Amino acid sequence: MTTVTGADRRAWVEQVMGLPVSVHLRGPRVRTEAVAQRVARVFAELRRADRVFSTYRPDSELGRLGGAPPDPATTTHPLLREVAALCETARARTDGWFDARHLPLPLGGTGFDPSGLVKGWAVVRAARHLTDLAGHDLCLNAGGDVLLRAAPDRPPWRVGIEDPDRPDRMLDVVERTAGAVATSGTARRGAHITDPRAGRPAGAVRSVTVVGPDLLWADVYATAAVARGADAPDWLATLDGYAALLVDAAGRVRTTPGWPGARRTPG
Repeated sequence: MTTVTGADRRAWVEQVMGLPVSVHLRGPRVRTEAVAQRVARVFAELRRADRVFSTYRPDSELGRLGGAPPDPATTTHPLLREVAALCETARARTDGWFDARHLPLPLGGTGFDPSGLVKGWAVVRAARHLTDLAGHDLCLNAGGDVLLRAAPDRPPWRVGIEDPDRPDRMLDVVERTAGAVATSGTARRGAHITDPRAGRPAGAVRSVTVVGPDLLWADVYATAAVARGADAPDWLATLDGYAALLVDAAGRVRTTPGWPGARRTPG
């Protein structure tokens, strides 16, 4: 674990679920052992989720299903049942553009892969270990999917939006005191999101960043928008409480109404 300290700010960073996860806290007790123990429970919760849902480990609870979706009638693991139900809700909310079924699996073949939902879901669950930490602001970043909380009298968190073609450059910066910022696209992992209707990797959109009140759904909507492709901006604009910035395959940037950053496009 890497720890960075300051007067009233502290950050913890670990590799979990194959990606860097950081917990940033601001507040008067960030250097106490009690707070450090709470943060340790956050990482333990994320490691537990990885043991259940890793698609790279045949011995995970999900891996033992061999690509088959959990059967509500026979699956005994409660987290598998919960996530499978959420995936069905996500499929309905996105008109089928988020679909965890029939996806290419890392260990070969195709089958049920809820990874596009699990990260946001797991971060929300893990953050519960810090939700009642009075007087402290939280920024939990799991590989670019960010959950935020700041007291009304504290400065907002600033979250940079990477250019998918030049990760060393920021397209925009958003300031948030609460809610979530989630990004999906091809910059870090290539064309890994499947168009569920064509059955092949989606390529019309390079990157989608969604901001809104809930990280699980911001993450789902960003993934669905990449899969959806060309008409994703129009669909994203219909989502109540959420706004998005999208970069298409040609490098054009579009934003939906209500985008909180400085970079806004008309229409």
